[in-house]
Amino acid sequence: MIAKSDMPGMNDKSPEGTKPEGTPYRVLVVDDSMFIAKQLGQIFSSEGFEVAATAADGAQGVEKYKELHPNIDLVTMDITMPVMDGVSAMEKILEFDKNACIIMVSALGKEDVVKKSLLMGAKSYIVKPLDRKKVLERVISVLKK
Repeated sequence: MIAKSDMPGMNDKSPEGTKPEGTPYRVLVVDDSMFIAKQLGQIFSSEGFEVAATAADGAQGVEKYKELHPNIDLVTMDITMPVMDGVSAMEKILEFDKNACIIMVSALGKEDVVKKSLLMGAKSYIVKPLDRKKVLERVISVLKK
C-alpha cells in the first residue's frame, strides 16, 4: 500500500473551504428542504468549510445571521420557503449588513427571481439539483473576490 509520505505531492492542496490564514470559512445554510440543507452541508464539510448554522425558513435565516454576525462568511439562501421567502430574507440581511455575502439557491425555472436577487445584492446563485463541482466553483469565486 502506498502511504502519503511515499508521494509528497499527493493531496497537498489545502481545502477550498479555508481562508489564507487556515481557519475555515463559516457558512449559514438557509433552506426548507432538509435534504438540500444536508447535501450542502456535506459538500461544504468535505472541503473544510464550517457550517455554522442551518435555518429552515427565511425568518430563521435572518435571526441566525444577526445572532452569528460578524462570524459568518457566506449564506446560501433558498428562494422558495415558508414564513419568509429567500428574496425577502436576503433584503433583511442586507439591510442589517450591506456586505453580507449571499448566494441564492434556486430550482430551474426561477430565472426572473434569480436576476432580481442578483440586482438586489446577491453575489451569485446555485441551481438545483445540486452539482458538487458547480456549488464549490460558485462559492469559491464569490469568497475569493
